[in-house]
Amino acid sequence: MKALHHLARLAALAICFAAGLAATHAAPPSLQPLITGKWPAWPRIGFANDVQVVGNFAYIGLQQEGGLAVIDVSDPANCVQVGGYVTDGFPNGVAVLGNYVFMADYYEGLQVFNVSNPANCVQVGSYGTSGHARGVVVAGNYAYVADSDAGLQVFDVSNPTNCVIVGGCYTDGNSVDVAVSGNYAYLADDEAGLQVIDVSDPANCVRVGGYDTWLARAVAVSGNYAYVADDTNGLQVIDVSNPTNCVRVGGYDTSGIAYGVTVSANYAYVADAFRGLQVIDISNPTNCVRVGGAATSGFAVGVVVSGNHTYVAANQAGLQVINVSNPTNCVQVGGYHTSGRAQGVGVSGNYAFVADQFGGLQAVDVSNPASCVRVGGYDSRDTVEGVAMSGNYAYVANRSLGLTVVDVSIPTKCVRVGGYNTSGIAWGVAVSGNYAYVADEFAGLQVIDARNPTNCLRVGGYATSGNALSVAVSGSYAYVVGSGSLEVINVSNPTNCMLVGGYYTGGGTLGVAVSGNYAYIADEFGGLQVIDVSNPTNCVRVGGYANVEAYAVAVAGNYAYVVDIFEGLQVFDVSNPTNCVRVGSYATGENTLGVAVVAGRIYVCAAQQGLLVLPSVPNVQLTLRVNATTNETFTLESATNLLKPIAWTTLVTTNVPVMPFDFVDFDVQRSEKPQKFYRVRQP
Repeated sequence: MKALHHLARLAALAICFAAGLAATHAAPPSLQPLITGKWPAWPRIGFANDVQVVGNFAYIGLQQEGGLAVIDVSDPANCVQVGGYVTDGFPNGVAVLGNYVFMADYYEGLQVFNVSNPANCVQVGSYGTSGHARGVVVAGNYAYVADSDAGLQVFDVSNPTNCVIVGGCYTDGNSVDVAVSGNYAYLADDEAGLQVIDVSDPANCVRVGGYDTWLARAVAVSGNYAYVADDTNGLQVIDVSNPTNCVRVGGYDTSGIAYGVTVSANYAYVADAFRGLQVIDISNPTNCVRVGGAATSGFAVGVVVSGNHTYVAANQAGLQVINVSNPTNCVQVGGYHTSGRAQGVGVSGNYAFVADQFGGLQAVDVSNPASCVRVGGYDSRDTVEGVAMSGNYAYVANRSLGLTVVDVSIPTKCVRVGGYNTSGIAWGVAVSGNYAYVADEFAGLQVIDARNPTNCLRVGGYATSGNALSVAVSGSYAYVVGSGSLEVINVSNPTNCMLVGGYYTGGGTLGVAVSGNYAYIADEFGGLQVIDVSNPTNCVRVGGYANVEAYAVAVAGNYAYVVDIFEGLQVFDVSNPTNCVRVGSYATGENTLGVAVVAGRIYVCAAQQGLLVLPSVPNVQLTLRVNATTNETFTLESATNLLKPIAWTTLVTTNVPVMPFDFVDFDVQRSEKPQKFYRVRQP
């Protein structure tokens, strides 16, 4: 009876999946289908614009698409996003009080979120301000909002679900940040400098003084002093012991653009835009001295201190965590990219290396697709557009920096070892033998000798007729696409590259893959294009599929895997290149940008959503994982009708020294097999 129940349950599940489902046994050997995984768990929706830290969590206001990100920073070396909320605004500032985050959300005014469960942030209140909410601080029962041209706005937030405006004060400038100390609010008022507002009666706020700095971007108050981040004038120190007579007593001219400031003990920490973090000794406010700092990979715009660490909102580079226990020797120890955009991927063994644009190169452990984990990465000074793997190295198309070579032999410690700064804009890269081939936009194809990765040398190239955006290499030829065309270049002598042929699609050629005698082109306007390149001097289009906005393409076996920038993954049977047939798809959402197929797994780059790992796709393939005794023969079998006298057909019989063992079944089209069963036997 137990066996019959198990079979009935298995049949029902198999029908549900259509392509098939594996039976799971109570004891070894066992069998299960591999399910789709992704990294990261949360989409990266914007540039970090402000940060506050309370306990083990950093709360970040994100520009671009807009929203809140909650990052677990209990281990600064391994920051992990655990929650968030997408808003319709353009977050500029955040403040935290108890279980609530208060956000200055520009067009949307003041937003309030309950973050008692960081994994489930809930918007509980809001108030549309009359200006554009740029900064916020909470003190007691009141939220003070720097509201751009509307000056200071004061809200009673004793009931966060019902914020009530109680007062405010117009200023002469453009209020972008606010700090509160005692009975006074201190506004960074842009071109109007520092403004001091008496808020002892929130219903009757009165300006009592100020100081005309250059361009006040942010303000922090400690004791009798206000510390102003004053754009290109750096840090300004204003004595506010008498708010009606504010006096500048010192400062420090940082080398960047001071956008953010916080004070802890005897130090002011300045977010100095392209100059990163600056640490200024303010123990004597009349003689401020820089004692240390740290470069950030992004544009430092906000900063907060908690314990021995500073947390920098580094715009496109997200959150940067810097150990400042010794201010004279600041060391970056971790971070989290809030604005990554997965657009290319290379795979080596159990690791996927993601070209994550603003997020640099990301190393992700994909050994268990259902639980992809970032283990390391490399922060680049420019965006990472593409990646190719060879041996222990990742070859990165690093935009304005050209080719960057990263040693990934230890994925947890990715290290740049070399590169070559090409003359163009590196969009794509391929590696073959001793050479890296770079699609270098207006500079065409660049050929780099990379046999010694620490000393890469340009040995040749070819000025393509249009922008080189993607490249594939097969045999003696490099296939370059861009500006509506395919160009075939003989690279048998890398020092003397020669154009031998090509094909003009007239569309928007963005990606290329080569398999056998065919080049497969991802054409934004013309879809999938299949070109016979058996005679490179006479390339001929033989087939394709028009109804897809193709952005990238990979080919494995009889299938072409095309990503449609809006519709996600599209899979085509190209066993007959003259008759490409769409056989399956996987919806990923908008902005699907890259694809790779390695060892039966499909890796899809879904922009802000990150990396998707697809072991199985309906109608295309099903991946089964076997766990059995090592070095003993096992047999994996399938059946479509359990009522037949001889129902089971052998798929594979083997023994392996290491488990688990993954098997990819491509014979899963629903029209032919509406249900399929699997079992594994081991004598």
